[in-house]
Amino acid sequence: MRNLVFAVLLLVIVVACNSKKADINVDAGKVVYKMAGGIGASWHAISEDTIDESPEYKWAARYKNNRGSAWGGNPPVTNIDAWEQIYRHASWLGMSFVRVEMSARMYEPEKDRFDWENEEMQALYKILDWAEANEADVFLQQMWSNVKWNSYPGVQPLLSAPKSLEDFAEGIATLVEYLTVTKKYTCIKWVCITNEPPGGSWGSWWTMGETNPPVTPAWKEVRKALDKRNIDIPISGPDWTDLPVFDAAKIDFDEYIGAYDIHSYQGIDAEKQKIVENWSKWAKEHNKPLFLSEIGDMRLGWKDTNPGPKSFAAALSNAESVLRGLSSGVSGFNRWSFTNRGDLDGQWQLIRTWDIENQKYYDKVENEPVAFFGYGIITRFMAKHSSVVYTDTINLPNILSHTLKSEDGIITTYILNKSDSAQVVTLRMTGAGDHKLFLYRVTEGEISSPDFKMNPLKEIDMRDGKIIEIELPAKSINTLSGFSSMHEDPARK
Repeated sequence: MRNLVFAVLLLVIVVACNSKKADINVDAGKVVYKMAGGIGASWHAISEDTIDESPEYKWAARYKNNRGSAWGGNPPVTNIDAWEQIYRHASWLGMSFVRVEMSARMYEPEKDRFDWENEEMQALYKILDWAEANEADVFLQQMWSNVKWNSYPGVQPLLSAPKSLEDFAEGIATLVEYLTVTKKYTCIKWVCITNEPPGGSWGSWWTMGETNPPVTPAWKEVRKALDKRNIDIPISGPDWTDLPVFDAAKIDFDEYIGAYDIHSYQGIDAEKQKIVENWSKWAKEHNKPLFLSEIGDMRLGWKDTNPGPKSFAAALSNAESVLRGLSSGVSGFNRWSFTNRGDLDGQWQLIRTWDIENQKYYDKVENEPVAFFGYGIITRFMAKHSSVVYTDTINLPNILSHTLKSEDGIITTYILNKSDSAQVVTLRMTGAGDHKLFLYRVTEGEISSPDFKMNPLKEIDMRDGKIIEIELPAKSINTLSGFSSMHEDPARK
């Protein structure tokens, strides 16, 4: 009898231990959704710095950053050594979902006259070459048209909606056909026809002169032009900013697009997360992914040479946006931006290509350490098309966490400590079997040091259901990943 009682008590203890809740509980066997993309940063090919600002235009933008900072961040294509350095930085980050940006003026400066060999098109090929070699998915973005031949009278070409939608659509479709059929790029997975069109709070394609244009007819026309060429690459839209509240009454274009994407520049807190969730819910109901195709935090400063975008506070904000996005069903993230002059609308650059003080390109391209490592702690370990698995964070108001599983079954758990004090949290993981995780971490002090290396700080033996303790420094981004890599190694290898 005593043996029976003892056995029952032992069983109760075992069950109680196995059912104990940790601060962060992960079920790696419970897939919430699979990402259609991954994570990366905007990488533009635009270098022309002249905009037609003649006084003939009644409707015009005449200020320094009238194109934001989507141009001028790349060295000349003849500087092979600088581009090789850029490639190495991109590969270290392991960007898997890259928004590659261009303009219609680059490839069709005059009606039906296509130019495939100019400096900017060569830069576009260099970016696509990297994406192809590194198996990164490309979100091909036309930022604006900026061609006088298809602009409305009195409207500056940079701002004008296309006068002929058919010509506009034929131009984009011809470009996509050239890149995918003639040049044989397979990395292009999505096409977005214009940056931040009407419907958001700012952007291109804003006027026909006396009236503002609808964009839906253009999505329809471009889809038709792509279909005519048997190109099944989906269009993404609406590409609105700035984290617009979802309104189903504005969505009259669903049949023409294959993905939804929006931009966020005020950070994403718990309240703003509800906006993302509403967009994600709609997209899911229509069997389409949702992308945050531009993220940043202008609350920390922007314009001119403002350093706010490259600060560690920005890195913490971006990490929160990513983690809240994963909780909301987002399938891809794109930070603004990879290459950037840094003197147009703030210092958004992840790498230094442009000498702001001397107004020339650097021969040696180095990383912008706080921004680079503050984002790299996420990008290096997020494989494209990962599955987002069940993650429950209990009673931790300043801690955010989410877990991914790569297509190869490699687990990565991100933990953000937003608070001003160090925290100790417990993590329990089931559904992944016994495996090893490697701990990586960034704090502002660590990545500001010239000696910083993103090497594993600890190797952890994870056993199914075992609870482990993790020490989180104040204001830190922490990654526990099955991807084991030293600082000098390529990402996720």
